[in-house]
Amino acid sequence: MRLQLRPPGKTTMNRRIGYAALLAAATMPVLISTDALAQRRQQMPSREELGTPQSAPIQQQQEKNFPLGASWSAVSLNGKPIADRRATLQVDANLRGTGFGGCNTFSASAYPMRQQSFAVGPLALTKRSCDKGLSDFERSFLTALRAAQKWDLVDGKLVIKGGAGELRFDRAL
Repeated sequence: MRLQLRPPGKTTMNRRIGYAALLAAATMPVLISTDALAQRRQQMPSREELGTPQSAPIQQQQEKNFPLGASWSAVSLNGKPIADRRATLQVDANLRGTGFGGCNTFSASAYPMRQQSFAVGPLALTKRSCDKGLSDFERSFLTALRAAQKWDLVDGKLVIKGGAGELRFDRAL
């Protein structure tokens, strides 16, 4: 069987022209509807013409930057001061949160996000045994940290809030 190559004939050219016309026709309604939409927008009355009061301009709060690489020491848990316990937190530039929970060291992914949201991934911690009081404190501290949803810097303190409570940290050396 031999294959013959021929230059494009009238049928092939007509087909190409037909496809081009079909493509042009398909895009035309979009252009028309876009123009009609623009005309409608121009005809809409302003707030003053409608007589509706204009709301006060919304002041946009400046986005804060999470202090990556800073070391923090917990000073309160759910409004109660932490005096006889030690708990720490540090979030590095790789978004890795590490610290000491009172008995064990821990590590987790920690994500400070836009609008001061905060998320902590599953915790990995050492398995030291401690007395019941220290273990209970550590569990409360890590539960509040794991449930974190928001962060803020208030008067030089890092505040982390979530469904399991609020943690406040002072800057550590």
